[in-house]
Amino acid sequence: MKRLLYPMRTYLVVSGRIGEEVDVMAADWVTMVSADPFIIAVAISPKRYTHKLITKYKEFVLSVPTVKILEDVWVFGSRSGPGKLSEARITFEKPKAVNVPLIREAVANLEFRVIGMHDYGDHTLFIGEVVAYSFDERVFPGDEPKPGSGFVLHIARDKFTVEQTSVFKPSLKT
Repeated sequence: MKRLLYPMRTYLVVSGRIGEEVDVMAADWVTMVSADPFIIAVAISPKRYTHKLITKYKEFVLSVPTVKILEDVWVFGSRSGPGKLSEARITFEKPKAVNVPLIREAVANLEFRVIGMHDYGDHTLFIGEVVAYSFDERVFPGDEPKPGSGFVLHIARDKFTVEQTSVFKPSLKT
């Protein structure tokens, strides 16, 4: 039944500590909770290593991938534990406000401090407030995502697509 809500944007959740332990996980279950302050929620299974690291350090990074790094997205979504990092081709960068690395190849990186967490069914909903961010201005000109930039949309299992370049507006005016 959950596939009725797909396709969904896929993000990369980076957790851990620079120089100590780091993990990256692909996540579709991400949503905004508040615009001011900027707060998001991400649902993560307690079975995941990422869950352990976010619970331990109370911060994480949400990276926005494009289809250019789809192979890495697949590795991070289909394998578990820190060993998968050796299979990926991404590069970590120093963050501005947290101690979790950023992904250089992502078109945006948002840094979060955990302000709440609650278990719902088989997942924990982590609530994070943005404390810093960076983005590629070519992909987000004028504070809007540029259509055709290759944002990853997850269809099911190992199937992905990207958004199209067309922009549609309703004809009804309010």
